[in-house]
Amino acid sequence: MNGKLSNGFLDASQITWSEVRKHDYDVVVLPWGSIEPHNYHLPYLTDCYLSHQIALDSANAAFEKAAVNCMVLPPIYLGSQNPGQWNLPFCIHARYETQKAILLDIVDALYLQNFRKLVIINGHGGNSFKALIRDMARIYPDFVIVLVDWYDIVPKDDFFEEIPDEHAGEQETSVMLHYFPHLVKMVEAGKGNAKPMKIESLNKKTGWMPRNWSEITEDTGIGNPQKSTAEKGQKYAEEVVSRIADLLIELKDFHPR
Repeated sequence: MNGKLSNGFLDASQITWSEVRKHDYDVVVLPWGSIEPHNYHLPYLTDCYLSHQIALDSANAAFEKAAVNCMVLPPIYLGSQNPGQWNLPFCIHARYETQKAILLDIVDALYLQNFRKLVIINGHGGNSFKALIRDMARIYPDFVIVLVDWYDIVPKDDFFEEIPDEHAGEQETSVMLHYFPHLVKMVEAGKGNAKPMKIESLNKKTGWMPRNWSEITEDTGIGNPQKSTAEKGQKYAEEVVSRIADLLIELKDFHPR
């Protein structure tokens, strides 16, 4: 899964029990993505690749900056999808109840093991965890869960030219070119043109409803990836990683009541 090497004792996809038992861990990090098409040029697991790699880089940075030990769990692949995506081959939709059950099992296991801090690095815009996290707080009041939508914490306008950019556009493509260039097929990329919804008030954000993906986009993308570069992706990822690392450092000394 890794595009870049990481400290092995921070990565649950690499570590063995003999290594785990040598360390204490301050924060657990959970990448969460989806299984879905990303235009014609990015893999179905783009959200998982990126959330996992950014989680690893952030954990490494926190360790290097302040000796914070984080364990990065393997990514969860099951994301929430829109109408118009469900019917696309091998696009997998996970229900709210499914995601809640997964998160509950993870939190329950970590709680039993005396961990109390979890950071979710979310890589899929369709995932909505706030209600789930509130439910977990009701069940485990002394367990802290922090949600990070990695793609949304640093303004895109400062790094990328093609706006709007929501899905498989310049942002995601550039970061994939930085981390996983061998998985990007730029010659096949569509333009990511998107049509507005038929109800104008929804376009103005007066209200919200799920968009029918097959009606608003021709290639499953929203955002033109043509100006994507690995250099843009590196600069953007470095800023994202720096901010998440600072969060992990602060969480080390935070003690929930």
